[in-house]
Amino acid sequence: MAPAPHRLRSRIVPTARAAALVVTAAPIALVVAALAPGAWVVAPVLGAFILALVLIDAGLAGRATTVELVADRDVEVGGRGALHVQAAFGSGWRGTVDCAVASDARLLPGGRSEQALERQDDSTWNAAIGFVPTRRGTGAVERVWLKWSGPLGLGARQLAREVGQAVRVWPNLTLARSPTLQAFLKDAQFGLIARRIRGEGTVFEALAEYQPGMDRRRIDWKASARHSHLYAKEMEAERNNQIVFAFDCGQAMCEPVAGMARIDRAVSAALATAYVALKGGDRVALFGFAARPEVFTPFVADARDFPRLQSAAAGLDYHAQEPNFTLALATLAGRLKRRSLIVVFSDFTDPTSAELMIESIGRLTARHLVLFVTMADDELDGFAAAAPEGMQDLAMAVTADALLRQRALVLSRLRQLGVDVIEAPHDRIGMRLIDSYLAIKRKGAIG
Repeated sequence: MAPAPHRLRSRIVPTARAAALVVTAAPIALVVAALAPGAWVVAPVLGAFILALVLIDAGLAGRATTVELVADRDVEVGGRGALHVQAAFGSGWRGTVDCAVASDARLLPGGRSEQALERQDDSTWNAAIGFVPTRRGTGAVERVWLKWSGPLGLGARQLAREVGQAVRVWPNLTLARSPTLQAFLKDAQFGLIARRIRGEGTVFEALAEYQPGMDRRRIDWKASARHSHLYAKEMEAERNNQIVFAFDCGQAMCEPVAGMARIDRAVSAALATAYVALKGGDRVALFGFAARPEVFTPFVADARDFPRLQSAAAGLDYHAQEPNFTLALATLAGRLKRRSLIVVFSDFTDPTSAELMIESIGRLTARHLVLFVTMADDELDGFAAAAPEGMQDLAMAVTADALLRQRALVLSRLRQLGVDVIEAPHDRIGMRLIDSYLAIKRKGAIG
């Protein structure tokens, strides 16, 4: 933010301490007026005296010369950011300095936060207001208020400044950056060197001398007979597979779980898996839909282009409407020209929407490999498992158990269609998805 003018216009306001003093003085003035009616002049004199104290105290507080707010420009959803407020003052004696900041509700709860500034030296005060974004997108920091009191705490000055700064909230990549995953990528078959997978995969790579511990089913008996020595086939996992991460951006996926929308947790898991897939030589695309298809990115084949996927994922919007699985998945199937792994992130709340979802996903399985990912509902599990203490608790437990049974039935029907299903708590969904992708790749089930 550009430096503020040397003189910032502020207004004088009484503090809570001044209001308490007036409340205390009012009964005294009434008692004096009642006991000595001729001394009624004491009341206005007392009021004028308090007002004078307020003005003098506010005058002693001095003027603000600069007020700056610098916001972290890029923050991940669910990560921590900060709004740095700094104020400089001219000569004076200040008691306390407080600030308030107004912003988009995705940055600060209720769109507002208050905090006291700390003194750095005689004229400089600052504070760092932490925030945790709850949704992706661009959040605006709109205005900052500053209020500082005099040494008596009776009078204060207050000013407001427009800020107009934008904070870009990106998908969370904590899992993709985790030391565990990075170590795995450096040492695993799908790492930077893309080492061959001995005894696994579907694509023939080479013949190698048979060593104890190798799978005997890999022995090439014809080659061994020709060379009078045991040789085994070295296979590698197929590369250049197409992976599509399809996101339901409808109402159910916008519901929060542990303080973050389900769609945001799904995006984080998908991006971590996409990073692994790109390192393994596969091609990745993102597809988002609600009432109609919203986003369909071109396939990305190079890990250096991963930021393109991150940027596209940041554009997946939140929709308070039911998803149209029939239209969305039919559109996706029409755009795919070869067999692909389609990872569908979704949730369901009623039998009708679940039935439409099952039918639409079932049509995809005729040509593609489908992996369905959903987050376990910890709240329903808690209601169903809790010991009831009354009729209301009992009714809630019965309802929760019925919903869980309905959920299990839907997932069972998907499995019967040949769909791989992942249901896990939100904090384990990412690693479960990566494990499933690697298992599918090793089997060569995509091509």
